[in-house]
Amino acid sequence: MRSLSDFIEKHILELLNESQKDYIELQRRQLAETFRCVPSQINYVLQTRFTPERGFIVESRRGGGGYIRIVRLYEEPDWELVKAKLKTRVKRDEVQPILNLLVEEEIIQPDEARLIDLIIKTEEENLDDRLRAMLFRSLVVLLENVRR
Repeated sequence: MRSLSDFIEKHILELLNESQKDYIELQRRQLAETFRCVPSQINYVLQTRFTPERGFIVESRRGGGGYIRIVRLYEEPDWELVKAKLKTRVKRDEVQPILNLLVEEEIIQPDEARLIDLIIKTEEENLDDRLRAMLFRSLVVLLENVRR
């Protein structure tokens, strides 16, 4: 079952795809009313799903005439940052965003991402952030080697 965050993200992505510009401007309050949620739910989606690592910049201006501007970056995501995260530590809540990025950039296929996610979830009780990163990195390297 999809979460409210998934629906909000999908809506924002659709607006970006329909836009003639490389950005959209929204009002947090209006978006919250549309989805019948609190504005902090919109903040959560913006902070977790529209990050520079995923190819976005979010600008915000508060106040009566305030807005949220979501800018789509056309440059490559910072792969050095992703690699660095995979080399050191990966928190539980970072697994899915990293997998999504790898799929979006066509580094791995969606079914491979689901497999990695399943393996990591299966082993979750045995993993700390460091071991999770090692397992994640090993699985990505294994997939790369299988393709060769």
